[in-house]
Amino acid sequence: MNRIKQRQGLVGLIVAPLLLASCTQGQPTHPESAAKPPAQAPSQAAQHLSAAGEAALRSLVDSGKLSDLRWPDFSDYKVHVKNFYEPAGYTLAWVRNSQATPQAAAIAQVFTLAEDKGLTGEDYDASRWPARIARLKQTSPPPSDDDLAKFDVAMTVCTMRYISDLHIGKVNPKTFHFGLDIEGKKYKLQDLLRQRLVDLEPDHIPAMLYAVEPPFEGYRRMQNAVKTYQDLAKKDDGEQLPVPKKPVKSGDSYAGVPRLARLLHLVGDLPADAVVNADPQMYDGALVVAVKHFQTRHGLDPSGRLDADTVKQLNVPLSARLEQLRLTLERWRWAPHEFPRPPIIVNIPEFVLRGWDDKNHTGFESRVVVGKAYHHKTPVFANMMRYVIFRPYWEVPPSIQKGEIVPKLQKDPNYLVKQDLEVVNNKAEVVAAGTVSAEVLQQLRAGRLQVRQRPGPKNALGLAKFLFPNEYNVYLHSTPSTELFNRSRRDFSHGCVRVQDIVGLAQWVLRDKPEWTKERIEAAMNGDHSEQINLAKPIPVLILYGTAVALENGEVRFFEDIYEYDSELKEVLAKGYPYPG
Repeated sequence: MNRIKQRQGLVGLIVAPLLLASCTQGQPTHPESAAKPPAQAPSQAAQHLSAAGEAALRSLVDSGKLSDLRWPDFSDYKVHVKNFYEPAGYTLAWVRNSQATPQAAAIAQVFTLAEDKGLTGEDYDASRWPARIARLKQTSPPPSDDDLAKFDVAMTVCTMRYISDLHIGKVNPKTFHFGLDIEGKKYKLQDLLRQRLVDLEPDHIPAMLYAVEPPFEGYRRMQNAVKTYQDLAKKDDGEQLPVPKKPVKSGDSYAGVPRLARLLHLVGDLPADAVVNADPQMYDGALVVAVKHFQTRHGLDPSGRLDADTVKQLNVPLSARLEQLRLTLERWRWAPHEFPRPPIIVNIPEFVLRGWDDKNHTGFESRVVVGKAYHHKTPVFANMMRYVIFRPYWEVPPSIQKGEIVPKLQKDPNYLVKQDLEVVNNKAEVVAAGTVSAEVLQQLRAGRLQVRQRPGPKNALGLAKFLFPNEYNVYLHSTPSTELFNRSRRDFSHGCVRVQDIVGLAQWVLRDKPEWTKERIEAAMNGDHSEQINLAKPIPVLILYGTAVALENGEVRFFEDIYEYDSELKEVLAKGYPYPG
């Protein structure tokens, strides 16, 4: 298929005409939406203001500030707001006969459900709208033109913020130096509001606003998880488990057993019908099984022992888990909303790679090793995989050559031979493959010559690498250091992504080439020469950072914030609008 038609996404017929040119293709359709755009309500005459009222409205728009708002500064939306009012002659959009329109009331109601989307209702003045609507209904004294102008601008700004936040996120990912571009996904907000909301039948407004969200099942599952953890956080008493001096194993006595059982039952790791030891101090049986399940869900070694790391995760407030879900949803909104074919997605904190099939489900999965948390972080970005190389050379990056290889060559003249390395010039001609002379060492130090590792079992890239050319020089590859895949935390690389099931990934990537059977792939990986296979249809690769994930079976998993990106995002979001754009 030429383009994935995700079933959970946008109502394309409604919003596609309003996208910028680079975002107009193949918008998926939500199954509960009609096959045609929602009906527009009969257009009513716009309400004009007095000369003084119109001047007040113009002044508000030009200032980019409205003190009535929770976040008064809307300077980042000022151009959109001006383009909304100016072509309409600064008439009111959300007020008719000095009353809030039914559309405004319907939108205000949607704002009250923002928490279910992983957003914050007060960012859109959710609690303030009932009083504002009621104020317009007062007859003594009646609302002034200044009141009407403020109401209208407040609704315009909040609606624009809500749509933009749901569609592309609050913060531009470039703020964190992520290689994700949201510019091509931006709406012409003034047109969307004016053409598709102002006169839309109120009953259709929730579906219209639902349609702007990312169209992925994983994103929808995350939103369901948000609702679940909102409920769980309210039910939990927040009691902290005592941290044991040494790991508690099955059969040991542990004072925190009652709290442990309550918590594990609440979050679903301990089934409701599980039989727990009547001794309130005894840690064994079903509780051990439940702890193993909890450990698996939280990226820990499923030993069943209550060690310090496990108790630390058990003591994380459920409100903090809810925050992880919300932060991950924000990053999902930064990602491309459509792909030319099913993508390969790497989630860095989870240390997992998944290949999506044509139905947007996981068709392939493997453990991965990612970049070290310090100095060698795997970048967050999207690109297209274009070819595969079996038995690759490893072209040593300049930073590793200068910082690691050259010092080792200085200490050990035979280091090249021991590591199957060779020195080449800019024409890929071998200059040295044995003892390195002082002259060659100097040219290596200056970067005029390059070190590469020959194909074979010692090669740092293993027996296959998958290229999606990018500015970071990051790719997927195998590795001879397979023991690292058994670790629960797997950030050990210099930035590239090492894949455990490399044969399975090759089969997945080459599934459009039936001649590339598993046997042929293995033969190429263990042959005597390098071989490059170009992909007729490039495959999207998306490297994301999410410390929470909702699996297809409904299970919710959480992971450590290894790069501290959650902390950075929370700090930016806490400052409120206007966000870095």
